[in-house]
Amino acid sequence: MITKLEAFMKPQLRDDLPDIRPGDTVRVFQRIPAGKGKEKIQIFEGLVLLRKHGKGINATITVRKVISSVGVEKIFPVHSPNIEKIELVKRGKVRRAKLYYLRTAKGRKARLKRKEIKEVIVDEKVKEKEIKEEVKKPEEKPEKKLEEKKEEKAEEKTEEAEKLEEKKEEKTEEKVEEVEKEKEVVKKSE
Repeated sequence: MITKLEAFMKPQLRDDLPDIRPGDTVRVFQRIPAGKGKEKIQIFEGLVLLRKHGKGINATITVRKVISSVGVEKIFPVHSPNIEKIELVKRGKVRRAKLYYLRTAKGRKARLKRKEIKEVIVDEKVKEKEIKEEVKKPEEKPEKKLEEKKEEKAEEKTEEAEKLEEKKEEKTEEKVEEVEKEKEVVKKSE
């Protein structure tokens, strides 16, 4: 059952936002009053330290940026009408929900493992295609799958055996060369 409060807030929630997580680098386009009845858009690009208050109307993100060796943090209400849009620039790999440690970290410790957003989008599209293909394919009989797996294992074993034989041949050739060199050295010394 939807309460009156939920019914009031639902049309005010934004649905055009990207999936923002801590560790992402985002570009926030914020409307700012500039004179008499005019507005300008200010861009703030930085690292998302945390996301608070869930996905409701009160949801906020804290974005940190270092400007001339001074750390600046801004808290943006995600569903605010003053936010024009939020662009996802890079995706960072983190294992924390709150990245407060980045405030004091310097140098290498302040860096996060990164993934370019183009790669992230491509990866997501590939996963979607794989899921669609799995849904489209009719299930094969388990007997065929077992036979295919056995054939693959047999091929792998033969490849490994061939590689071992090649290594042995290389070692024997090296030993033969060493023995010949020793014989030459002995002949020269005599």
